[in-house]
Amino acid sequence: MIFSANDRMSVAAVTLSAMKGELPPTLRYLAGNQSGVISRAQALRTGLTVDMIKFRLRSDRWRPIHPGVYATFTGAPSRRARLWAAVLSAGTGAVLSYQTAAELQGLTDKPDNSIHVTVPRQRHVAAIEGISLHRSGRAVEATEIRSYPPRTRVEETVLDLTQTAKTFDDVCGWVTRAIARELTVAATGGDHSVLEFRYHRDVERAHGLPESVRQVAFTTRDGRRGRRDRVYSEYGVVIELDGRLAHPAENRRQDKSRDNAAAAAGEQTLRYGWDQVKWEPCATAAEVARVRRLHGWDGRPRPCSPGCPVGAE
Repeated sequence: MIFSANDRMSVAAVTLSAMKGELPPTLRYLAGNQSGVISRAQALRTGLTVDMIKFRLRSDRWRPIHPGVYATFTGAPSRRARLWAAVLSAGTGAVLSYQTAAELQGLTDKPDNSIHVTVPRQRHVAAIEGISLHRSGRAVEATEIRSYPPRTRVEETVLDLTQTAKTFDDVCGWVTRAIARELTVAATGGDHSVLEFRYHRDVERAHGLPESVRQVAFTTRDGRRGRRDRVYSEYGVVIELDGRLAHPAENRRQDKSRDNAAAAAGEQTLRYGWDQVKWEPCATAAEVARVRRLHGWDGRPRPCSPGCPVGAE
């Protein structure tokens, strides 16, 4: 198990508090590993009696977070403590899942208001405030090995999230985000963002443009390495796709450096965002065709529908 510096400080504080309360060694260990949170069942299994638990609650040494789940420290529970409390309250076989697993795995940067927990399908768990319960026939198989607190594997998390996504973009977004952030080795045709998928489908394929090479590695003159989203290598044309997931505002300076490096290598860069690819794919295809022609392409794109501006090309 690997702890961050903050986690180690938290564990140390929890362990010290537990020692002052003269907890059995096994319970001290559990409290330290579970961000200071334990369940009633754990306390009883490690040697405490019902009266001992009641005394700690009455004296405010322990505080209930959920029924049968207690904080063994004072002060507000941390986010991790609340996650442990949710898992413990759901009982045997429970794992963090959906948006909550995504939060821990780096799939999303913003915690969901509700904590999502999946339990084995055969178990009945009463509703718990602040927790969204899910049931699965393969909750055990889906659990990430040696995860603390327990959570579903990245691939399982992505699959769960795609099943509840409201739009196609959301579905593709979860999959491609996992790949772009190098959280899984699975691939979806080499697309590293929803925008790349749409470019391939709505700009290239829909208009008969020869397919570009995807995610092409390059090295700048000063030794920096990177990847170009799309390259028509025969014609020296580079396509960079500025999607919201892969190209936040703070990376714009890096984008300029990439474009300059391409120019220094004799390549011309075209950069497109959501508006050009999602809402104006025909105009984008026409522009790409014109630039390719300037670089020696003698092919002809095809219009995707009546009135498509590519027809004029």
